[in-house]
Amino acid sequence: MEEIQAVSVTTWNNAHAEVSIAALKAGKDVLCEKPLSMNAAEAQKMVETAEETGHLLMVGFVRRFGENAQVLKEFIDKGELGNIYYAKVSYIRRWGNPGGWFSDKKRSGGGPLIDLGVHIIDLAYYMGGKPKAVSVFGAAFSHLGMKPELKGVTKYYSADYSEHNDVEDCTVAMVRFDSGMTVFFEASWVQNIKKDELVIQLYGTKGGVQLEPTLEFYETKNNYMVNTTPVLDKASFTMEDGFAKEVGHFVDCVRGQAACINPCEDGLELMKIVDAIYESSKTGHEVVVQ
Repeated sequence: MEEIQAVSVTTWNNAHAEVSIAALKAGKDVLCEKPLSMNAAEAQKMVETAEETGHLLMVGFVRRFGENAQVLKEFIDKGELGNIYYAKVSYIRRWGNPGGWFSDKKRSGGGPLIDLGVHIIDLAYYMGGKPKAVSVFGAAFSHLGMKPELKGVTKYYSADYSEHNDVEDCTVAMVRFDSGMTVFFEASWVQNIKKDELVIQLYGTKGGVQLEPTLEFYETKNNYMVNTTPVLDKASFTMEDGFAKEVGHFVDCVRGQAACINPCEDGLELMKIVDAIYESSKTGHEVVVQ
């Protein structure tokens, strides 16, 4: 359809590559939700197709568009943190496997790593200046399952909910980058912990920062330790605000009014890290990222 200029891909993960490539070849610009694909091999084909066709392929890293993340990026770009050498990112749920396609590996590609983990690893990667990952040591655990029998609490259920589950409960990893930055990562859907947690912390030579639950900077001034909290209308990320800004940015890019901050190459780099974490879990050894 010639009147269609752009396509938004929000399918199950296993169709991201096929649909995006078809749309690019049909002459459309594409916004593909994260993860970009099921694995790095698919992501590579998507990137190559975008290059060959000359059309935009943007990956939906929606958390980059939170007001807190945008303010933090501005501070980092102005050198407020100095050299970022370490990051700690956690997205932990006590009981949060959505079921349905989320827990069907053929459609999702994995569990909390490829769902929640991609968001927070990307934030560390993005805030750290997009360095190249060089090695990964990781572990994925599958001991607890869906726990459908639990009472007294509620959770999000997939629209196609079923109790089929062949993905991990929890994943942990240490990722080293060529910039010298190391990221400690953990994500879970089901884990025996006190409460759900979202932790995004970056440590630099001039200062440190916590992005969630509120943006707060840590530094030293006049030989005192000082904490600074910017005053923001939206101090924490919300899906409604994040997706509105993501789609708005994509439209601006299609119209030629902005340079894309979420290029498909970033999605490929994240899939290389995801692949390496799963591979490291299987082998029990560190994996070199190519």
